[in-house]
Amino acid sequence: MATQRASTSTSKDIQNRERALLSCSEKDENIRNSSSSSSTTPRWKHDVFLSFCGKDTRKSFTDHLYVGLKRKGILVFKDGETLKRGEFISKELLKAIRESIYTIIIISQNYASSKWCLMELAAIVEWAEKTELTILPIFYHVNPTDVRNLTGSFEKAFTAHENNPKVGIKKIQKWKNAFREVGNIAGWDLHDRYESALIQEISGNISRKLNCRISRYDYKKHVAMNSRVEEMLNLLDMESNDVRFIGIHGMGGVGKTTLAEIIYDRISCQFEGSSFISCIREESRARGLASLQKQLLSMIMQEEIYIWDHHQGIKVIRSSLHNKKAFIVLDDVDSEKQLMALSGSHDWFGPGSRVIITCRDSHLLKTHEVNDIYKVEQLETTEALQLFSLSAFKHTHPRENYKDISMDFVNYAQGLPLALKFLGSFLFGRTIDAWKSARDQLEAIPNKEIMNILQISFEGLEDLQKELFLDMACLFRGHWLDNKFLQTLESFGYYPGVNIDILIDKSLVRFSNGMLFMHDLLQKMGQEIVRRECLVEPGRRSRLCHHKDVFHVLKNNTGTDAIEGIVLDFCPETKDRFNTKAFSKMRKLRFLKIHHSPTIEWRGDPLEFMPTYELRFLDWFGYPWKSLPSSFQPKTLTVLSMPCSHIKQLWKGLMVLDNLKYFDLSYSRNLIETPDLTGAPNLEKIFLSGCRSLCKVHASIGFLKRLKVLNLDHCECLRRLPNKFCLESLEVLSLTECSRLEKFPDFLGDMTCLESLVFSEPTKTDLPSSFMSFCGLRYLHLQACQNISVFPSFICSLSYLESLRLDGWSRLEKFPDLSRLECLTHLTALGTAITQIPSVNLIPKSIRSFQLEGRKWMPHKSRDLPIFMNDYSLSKQSSDPTYNITSLVDQYQMDGMYKFDAEYIDVDSEGENKLHLAGGGIQNSFNANAMIYGWSLGSGIPKWVHNKSNGSSLKIDLDGNMKGMGCAIYVVCDYQQFHSLGGSSISSLFKDSFFYPSHIKFTFCFETDTGYVEHFYYSLAIPSLDISFIKPIGLWSYIPALRFLESSRSNKLDQLGFIKIFITANMDSFRSRTPIEVKECGVHLVCPDDANSKFYNSIIPLGLGSSNLNFYRRFYFTLYQKPPDFSDELEVFIKSQID
Repeated sequence: MATQRASTSTSKDIQNRERALLSCSEKDENIRNSSSSSSTTPRWKHDVFLSFCGKDTRKSFTDHLYVGLKRKGILVFKDGETLKRGEFISKELLKAIRESIYTIIIISQNYASSKWCLMELAAIVEWAEKTELTILPIFYHVNPTDVRNLTGSFEKAFTAHENNPKVGIKKIQKWKNAFREVGNIAGWDLHDRYESALIQEISGNISRKLNCRISRYDYKKHVAMNSRVEEMLNLLDMESNDVRFIGIHGMGGVGKTTLAEIIYDRISCQFEGSSFISCIREESRARGLASLQKQLLSMIMQEEIYIWDHHQGIKVIRSSLHNKKAFIVLDDVDSEKQLMALSGSHDWFGPGSRVIITCRDSHLLKTHEVNDIYKVEQLETTEALQLFSLSAFKHTHPRENYKDISMDFVNYAQGLPLALKFLGSFLFGRTIDAWKSARDQLEAIPNKEIMNILQISFEGLEDLQKELFLDMACLFRGHWLDNKFLQTLESFGYYPGVNIDILIDKSLVRFSNGMLFMHDLLQKMGQEIVRRECLVEPGRRSRLCHHKDVFHVLKNNTGTDAIEGIVLDFCPETKDRFNTKAFSKMRKLRFLKIHHSPTIEWRGDPLEFMPTYELRFLDWFGYPWKSLPSSFQPKTLTVLSMPCSHIKQLWKGLMVLDNLKYFDLSYSRNLIETPDLTGAPNLEKIFLSGCRSLCKVHASIGFLKRLKVLNLDHCECLRRLPNKFCLESLEVLSLTECSRLEKFPDFLGDMTCLESLVFSEPTKTDLPSSFMSFCGLRYLHLQACQNISVFPSFICSLSYLESLRLDGWSRLEKFPDLSRLECLTHLTALGTAITQIPSVNLIPKSIRSFQLEGRKWMPHKSRDLPIFMNDYSLSKQSSDPTYNITSLVDQYQMDGMYKFDAEYIDVDSEGENKLHLAGGGIQNSFNANAMIYGWSLGSGIPKWVHNKSNGSSLKIDLDGNMKGMGCAIYVVCDYQQFHSLGGSSISSLFKDSFFYPSHIKFTFCFETDTGYVEHFYYSLAIPSLDISFIKPIGLWSYIPALRFLESSRSNKLDQLGFIKIFITANMDSFRSRTPIEVKECGVHLVCPDDANSKFYNSIIPLGLGSSNLNFYRRFYFTLYQKPPDFSDELEVFIKSQID
């Protein structure tokens, strides 16, 4: 708060307001009672009230703390500088204190000198004595003992007050008592700590406290839960330090998930980390176990965790959580594999951990050796009526004239909460006649189980909506809501734009994270409806989605014209032979999805016998034949998807496919040429990426007027494209790594729809003049244009351009003027012949990411380096564009450095936080609290690093005398393995995206004997240059101890017994993520002496590894700045290739 200012209030006003400080009004007492209430809608207005001396901390620590708390979503009251001061506290401040949960008092050097601060402090202490207001003191560069004993500068301050005749003795004594009381409260001492670390700790602490205090669960909507919660808490035995697994068992819809959610809401704040994974049965099939493992770890660790397969995920979970007190809920588990992937055994977790598993199968829980199983029983009649009434009437009891009929529905539901809530919601707001009609309909259904109850909602749909629902229950289980899906539904005549919304409104499907999901009970209901079409013979049903039913039909040739859709995406380990003629009778087949397996033996190609009158959707992964049979003429086909097929030539001649919109033969490595697509004029998307044998593209592709996406990535043998491209609807064209392409086509007509254009390795081509018509481009990636020496002027006229890559332009010597590209945010130019760092006037101010690599740099000062962030220059105080870079930098990155040449870059800043690269090198002004990363090609672990290990983990025993500043870490992994993986993963079949450069993401996990674990990440971008002769990649990094111990119980190395470091590396390319083997690692503990003359040689691996580095020596310097809005991160890269 600010220092005291003169007051113009009358003495009467002063007396009235001082009395306000000494008493609690009835209104204040109501506020106190409401704030201590367990109501889910508390009436306080502020989470935190900040008390501070404005003279000391307003524009520094207090402001940073305020921002940190706000980022955590915490409501903070901080008075403004314009607030009127006087001899009393304003009603506004007094009211804010009384409407706050916590008050943070920042005791600084001049706090006690301010009468205003002391009056505020006394009011806070008095209110805390009467209410649940919690005081949290921060001792800002002051000794807490001086606060408690009123010594030092505080003694002088109170002496000055005592000598002031205008201040009464009683008031001063009251201030002293309040001051001593705050000094006796355990708080935070900033002495010798980083302010940012302390602010992060404080905000996290308060956030956790608030989460415990404020329930996010509305308990009023649930009935009979108190006794169940108490029984569960007894089984959890929260006082025990053992690891306990508790199973919750019961039939579907009985309330297992609801009980687990309430328990999670009640006790999750008592653990170091917690995670609730819902709908595991459904999500594991839709997203895979690795995705669920990632979700579990990311929630517990409160940071993004990357996992590529569930085997690796098991290791990461065990290593990350075995010393952490965690609380995990695994909801709706239905297989042992899921349990082994997410909670394999008790020793995975730290002491005091708890795992709750909800499951319908009690035997599965017993097999997993849970400590106890709690069975959820159905509701009693009184409880059931109350729950039903909450849904049907929004009250705990039914209306007078609805009592009898309400009991009819309660008896029908037989105490099943899901049925009670579902029926109540269905009947809400309807007339008594509608209720009677619904009751009569229920009585007409013979089966009284939950499937029949849920079918009431289904029966309320129109015929078209029913067919859509059954398709989603049987054929589209957990599907992306993308164009491919919507176009398929359109082809079936379902009008998905309106009817999907109706299904969502009726709670029959739900939309989450871009996908449509259906509850498993509702899905079973739909499948049961289809099963009832013919209980005996699956071949007489409309849809086949269970592999046993599909096998039965195909083996026994029992197919009929009743079958409309088949899904075969699961195959047993034993081999089966199928009679392909079984398809011949399926004259109404419109949907076919098959995942080929070597365990299936087909007696010929089933497409040869398949009627195609109604076929709209064909998705056959791994189609095993070289071409489609000539008899296969699917004129109504909308989607043709055959990724990873064995096709060599799809068809000969012309095939009429007027309705075809989606065409996918990705990674069909035997495909030589594309077919004539003249008969498919409505095609919108073509995916041919990874067709390594493709050498010819039929000319018809160039005249598809409605084509939006054409992906020919990694077609290594492709030499020629059609001479003319007239694709007026084209939005994305990608030709990555088509290294043999001889000539670009000429683009005719209007190409304003084109937003993304990606070319790479066009070594024998020139850019056609028709590129100038691409005025709507947002992403332009032109890589390895080795014959272009003059920058094409048309690029500077692309006013909507956001991302520009010019990698491999080896003859480009002069950096172009891009200042007119006002939308450009990402710019990359690696492997060029540019010799000078570009002037600030050549770079648009919209740039957020800038990577530049050239030959040997001419000497330049940092003032020539353009750095912008949304029109925000790092230096606004002077018209002279001198940018003080490293004052804002907490990460330095120097990559591939073999021989450091200090002449090339001079980066300096005022103050201690600086990295001085000119003159004496970094050893003269090293900031020991900054993280430094770098990498070298062909390097190994230095010989002088004594702590080494083959593999990805290492333990270092400490002797207690180590005055270490941090750890220098060295990692070696295989570049050739990484290079061979780029773009070849089947995961690249996610094709509705643009090309992204490959990189390796390194993860460092620190563990100490205190049980604390910290993670750090580093992403390493690999240049697309010919360095295949260099096998290993060496990453080196320096991480200061205060970084990986900042939240530990001990934040000094000399207080630890050991450090364990776990390292993982993963390749990320075009949405594919693949683990990279860490061959070797080493750790060097950096001592204070290393920060001076020894640091340069002890951290930066000069002279490491192979002499091949003589052929490829480069300097790569990266600066990161995080502005107040962390949604955007500034990255400025300067790269230099030294010949």
